[in-house]
Amino acid sequence: MSRRVRVFEWGMMAGLMATALVPLTAGAAGPPSTEEMWWVIQAQQKTIDELKAKLEQSQGQLRSTSKRVQAAEEKVEATAQAVEAAEEKPKAGTSWGDRTRIGGYGELHYNNLDNDETGVETDQVDFHRFVLYLGHEFNDRIRFYSELEFEHAFLEATEVEAEDENGDGVLQPDEIEVERTPGEVELEQAWVELDLTDEHRLRAGIDLIPIGILNLTHETPTFYGVERNPVETFIIPTTWREAAIGIHGELGQFAPGWSYDLVGHSGLDTPTEGPNAFQIRSGRRNVAEAPADDGAVTGRIRYTGLPGLEAAVSAQYQSDVTQGDLDIDGTLVEGHIDCRRGGIGLRALAARWDLDDGPEGLGPESVDSPARGRESQWGWYIEPSYRFSIAGLTPLPGELGFFVRYNQFDNNAGSSADTEQEQIDVGFNYWPHPDVVFKFDVQEQFGQKPGNDDDGFNLGVGYQFY
Repeated sequence: MSRRVRVFEWGMMAGLMATALVPLTAGAAGPPSTEEMWWVIQAQQKTIDELKAKLEQSQGQLRSTSKRVQAAEEKVEATAQAVEAAEEKPKAGTSWGDRTRIGGYGELHYNNLDNDETGVETDQVDFHRFVLYLGHEFNDRIRFYSELEFEHAFLEATEVEAEDENGDGVLQPDEIEVERTPGEVELEQAWVELDLTDEHRLRAGIDLIPIGILNLTHETPTFYGVERNPVETFIIPTTWREAAIGIHGELGQFAPGWSYDLVGHSGLDTPTEGPNAFQIRSGRRNVAEAPADDGAVTGRIRYTGLPGLEAAVSAQYQSDVTQGDLDIDGTLVEGHIDCRRGGIGLRALAARWDLDDGPEGLGPESVDSPARGRESQWGWYIEPSYRFSIAGLTPLPGELGFFVRYNQFDNNAGSSADTEQEQIDVGFNYWPHPDVVFKFDVQEQFGQKPGNDDDGFNLGVGYQFY
């Protein structure tokens, strides 16, 4: 019997005693008559009946409450089981389309440049890139991401000569000469990501290497200037992608604001002869039947613990950047800061490659070789900017931003000659919408390297949608 029922019974007994004592006390002057005792007994019986009825009602309420508590506990348990099951499959009521996202970005450029040293004039329009994005969530823990890129708006391959030089009746690839237009179709990203925990993820596929600012975020509305800066073009060969598997995550309560990336991936395959020998950008193979004799490892530590701030350091090592030809290892170290507080922005980046000269020296021994000095390649830039809303100030909506960028880089820094290149860019971006941008900039090149004198202006328009 519960404590509440026992208390109720004790109360009932006390009530009975009080009912009996009242008439006795009232008639304390003499014993009650038979009629008076009869009325006392009748009153007591009525009180007993009322108290018994209340006791039965209370016991019924207790039994009903107990049943409701048990039913509620069963519902909570069923809900917990349903939540656990939902983590392993798509949410109820969601369709394939609800878990699939389509997006993209693109940019159109106009370049008007003159080179007084070489006499070459550039006056051209180019739809530089058109990218389509497709992503899909298999469930809350597994997702897919991809980007397909079309460059220069037009692609055509025309066979101009084919000759069976070996006489075997079968045309080999090296027996066919093909004339191609500048266009390209490239699979820029295609990876699957699995959440290991709430803070750590495993990713595998074609992925962007976690180095620099633009290599991971290069949609047109996200940066200043029509063309990507030369440091993140020739030193960090943006857009740089490889076949990769890696772990990415946040350090959580141990180091709030800090995250990491550790990736093993296919490596560069730089040419060893000709004007592009040991050029980092020429070593990209874009995972198209790329040699895989020697892979690479890249790691990055990044801090984003303050609003508007990203600071990161990356490092990469590859045992042979020539994929077995000359046994030349390569090490890349990069650091950058990207900060925006209110309308004021600042980007700064520095990167350096060091290549081993190998057993016979790096590249041809001739002092006139364009590859001379490429055991060391470096670059840096700094870019202050200011962005503000022009709504209300002009009839136009949106925001306007001004920037200036100083770039310095050298792909032949190991040479005793003065081969560094410099470039200054000044211009503005206009965003009528956060995902649409119009650009204008003026560029001035100078330095000692021959041909480094492309001066003029650039116009561009770009967009992104997700």
